[in-house]
Amino acid sequence: MANDTTFTTTPGQTIAREQLIAYLNTATAAAPVWGALGTRVEDSNMDYDWSDESKQDVLGNVHSTMKKPIITQSFDPCNLDSGDSAISKVWKLGVHDQDAQALCSMDLLIVHLYAGSTAAPFAERYPSSMVKPTGLGGEGGGSIEMPIDITYGGKRETGTANIAADGKVTFTPDGAAPAKVN
Repeated sequence: MANDTTFTTTPGQTIAREQLIAYLNTATAAAPVWGALGTRVEDSNMDYDWSDESKQDVLGNVHSTMKKPIITQSFDPCNLDSGDSAISKVWKLGVHDQDAQALCSMDLLIVHLYAGSTAAPFAERYPSSMVKPTGLGGEGGGSIEMPIDITYGGKRETGTANIAADGKVTFTPDGAAPAKVN
């Protein structure tokens, strides 16, 4: 097993943004089907809120603390597209059903294609994440857009991802036998 903290890219060369992909499970937890988020989105960053705090004691010494991060990410704009399984699922649950509970228990996978090994890059799964549509509309003459905000949540599980030639993504948790890819 490759060291998942090793970058697989060329030294001295920056890493392409396309090497960090968020996926939404569009099926079930037992048999996940991962749909990529961010189609047509030009800029999206994961923000880490460490809830840091610094205090100065009576002797003038500064002491700092922080907690595990709350990770959020926005995708804006997300264009509605019947061929985009992730956006279709978010639209169904958010706009059609207005199912707040389902939107707060979404299964997300972050794949770091630049870390680990090229055959099995580092991945982290967040099974109880919030995926929140924040609007619906757009410019006249343009496309319907549905921006979404994500808060990654649940018990974080690390492992590796395997992306088959047809784009099918398989997640293998740390300690599990690697899945076979066709």
